[in-house]
Amino acid sequence: MVDIAREVQQPQPSNIPVYNAIDLTKGNDLAQIILSDKLYTLRVTRAGKLILTK
Repeated sequence: MVDIAREVQQPQPSNIPVYNAIDLTKGNDLAQIILSDKLYTLRVTRAGKLILTK
């Protein structure tokens, strides 16, 4: 029997940086990110999802 529900991982290019959201938020649920002099807020929800707002 074949398990069709298993997760398939796609190969990732090695030149794309990977950041852990928990590291970015230093274990909390918020981090601020600056891009082109604009401030964004990265929020980790209770459901473990990410929200990026201006």
